[in-house]
Parts: sequence; structure tokens; C-alpha cells
Amino acid sequence: MREQDLTGELPKRFRRTTDSAHDLPVADRKFTVAAPNQIWAADITYVRTWAGWMYLAVVIDLFSRRVIGWAAADHMRTELATDALKMALALRGDVHGVIHHSDRGSQYASNDYQDLLEAHGIACSMSRKGNCWDNAVVESFFKTIKSELIFRRPWPTRAHANEAIADYIERFYNSRRRHSTIGASALLQYEMTFRQQQLAA
Repeated sequence: MREQDLTGELPKRFRRTTDSAHDLPVADRKFTVAAPNQIWAADITYVRTWAGWMYLAVVIDLFSRRVIGWAAADHMRTELATDALKMALALRGDVHGVIHHSDRGSQYASNDYQDLLEAHGIACSMSRKGNCWDNAVVESFFKTIKSELIFRRPWPTRAHANEAIADYIERFYNSRRRHSTIGASALLQYEMTFRQQQLAA
């Protein structure tokens, strides 16, 4: 690394975004994925800006690791999570039978979020208490976007950060970045190849 003038990325200070101290229903995890729209995973992370914290909610399809829904705001209220879910629903169409996995956060266990899942025939799955590895796919995405984008520059405003995140997700991460879990394919290309194979079968 010294010869290549490379330096490692130091871990950043942890900020808790999950409030699991509630009496709302909690389901069990399930992670077996053979096709799109079988299992989605969702979570919330934070972005520091000069104007204060901004929070990012995402929904990821575990088949391709594609970010199919996301939303950013200056709060962690339930509507942040539901906005990300609504984007995923609009993109994917008929999703009856999808399993939706998240942590035990009150946003995901809330009546509004659960009602939205139920209205579209989506089953709920949640992590065991205090076990972040149950949602490792989304945690891996957050680590990637922070190391490749968020931690590389200061963000004067939430609008600056929001615009950059949108560009990163839509024009780079989903479209061009290769993922080792799916054979070093780009995420959109991986989904397109699967659909073509299904049509040809």
C-alpha cells in the first residue's frame, strides 16, 4: 500500500438508528433468494452534514443487491421508511408474496409500515434483538456508500448530500458498479440477464 501511495479508511463513530424498545410485532428472518422480488431488506443509516444529521432509508432486493427504493430526510420518523418502500413498490409492480426483512426499529414495526406491507401482500421478517448480522446485506451497502462517497468529502447542506446519494445509487451503484456476490456483474445487468434466461426457458 505504501508503494502505491494508498491508505486505509478508518472506521467512523457509530450512531444508533434503531429503536427496538417497543411492544410491536417482531417476525423471524429468512434468507433464501433464487429470483427477483422474493426477499427485500430495509434499513436506515445516517449522514453528517454541516446543517445537521440526514437519514437515509433503503430497500434492497437480495437477489441482485439492487437498491430498489430509497429516501432521505432530516428525521427518522416512520414516513422516511415508508417513502423508501413506496419507491420500491412503484418500481417493482406486483410484489405479492415478497418477504420484507428489516431490523426491529419502531419505524418498521409501526402500524403504518405494517399496513403498507399487508396491503401489497408482503410478509414481514425482522432481525433478532441486537443482532445486526441478520441484516448484513444492507449493512454492507451502507459501508460501501459511506466509504466510496459519504466519508470522502464534507456536505455543506442536506440537499448537497441528497443529490450526491441519488446520483451514486442510480447512475453508479445500480447501473455500473460490479458486485462480487453476483459474479462481478453490474446489478441491473444481472437482473436483465436473469429475465432473458427466464423468457428463453
